This record gives sequence, structure tokens and C-alpha cells, in this order.
Amino acid sequence: MRRPRGADFAPGVYVFPGGAVHAEDSRWRDEIAAAAVRELFEEMGILLARTGGRFAKDRECERVRDLVAGGSSFGEALLSCSLLPALDRLVLLARWVTPALMSRRYDARFYLARLPSDQTVRAQPDEVSDWLWSTPERALRDPEIPLVYATRKVLESVGGDDDVNALFRRARRLSGVPVVEPRMIQTESGWEVVL
Repeated sequence: MRRPRGADFAPGVYVFPGGAVHAEDSRWRDEIAAAAVRELFEEMGILLARTGGRFAKDRECERVRDLVAGGSSFGEALLSCSLLPALDRLVLLARWVTPALMSRRYDARFYLARLPSDQTVRAQPDEVSDWLWSTPERALRDPEIPLVYATRKVLESVGGDDDVNALFRRARRLSGVPVVEPRMIQTESGWEVVL
């Protein structure tokens, strides 16, 4: 998704959906994964939640959206619709911590997930100025898709997989996701980020 030009973080560039953990996320067993589910819904309208064995469909997404707009928290809205976040459908791929010299720091997790069938992407206009589906290779080479450093590196890390099933298998086999903490170094041409 492309961040609006006036955004505080990464204005005008393409990033993966994301945001901060909120107090309400702690109601679920993994507050970081719960935040990922909530942020994905808030920014792109994709709801990784289910009732029983069935994923939410567009009509349930709309109901959750209406409840949140009416003042319910995301978690309350889910429960009102008999939905639970599908935390088990998130596969942790990478964890990045911004360099220590940065004034604004992030400890970001990057997850893989499949788009539930019977859902339509509904980007939130105040948080998303554009969105697209792309192969990693296209996103990395297309000058019309500006990327932040971490997004570029995550895409590079998945670009070699033959298909999405192979990527999911590889990510699930990771025994531990290492923390990537790039460093800032000063060069003759200015500050550079290095791994």
C-alpha cells in the first residue's frame, strides 16, 4: 500500500500494512499478531477472522466496519459478530528493528497471510493513497513503486521462492526469526543504512 504524501511515516512510498500495538490487542493471546490483524483491517479492509472454520466474508467485514465506526473497539466488534482473529493464519517471516541512531524507532514484525476468499480489499483513504498486488520482482524493479529500505529487503528475501506455497513452507520451517537491526554509517556521500 502507498502511504499518503502527508503521512508521518514513509510519506508517498509503498509499505506493507502495519502500525502499533494498542491496549485492546492484549485481549488476545498474541497481542502483536492481534495488532497485525487489526491494522490490516483498518488500513486495507482485509479481515483475518473467522467464525468456526469459516473466514469472514464481505458482509461480516462491513458489519465490523460499521460497529467500529459506531464506537466499538475492533475486538468488541469482532465478538459482536461471533468472530475471532485468525492468529494461527499469520506466519512470521521477519522482524526488523530500526537503527539506534534514528529518532523514531520501530520494532516491526512482517507476517505472511493468505487473502480470505469472498473478501474485497477496501483501502482506508486517509491511510492509503494507492495499493496494488505485485510480485516481489516487479516491485523491486519498477521505479513507479518507491519502497522503504525494510520493505525492499523483505521483498528481496521472498523473491526467490517459486510460488506462494513454497514461501509459506519455508517461513513455517524457520526455527526462530532473527532480529534484523540495520546500522547507520556515515560515508562521504552522507548517511547510509547497512545490514
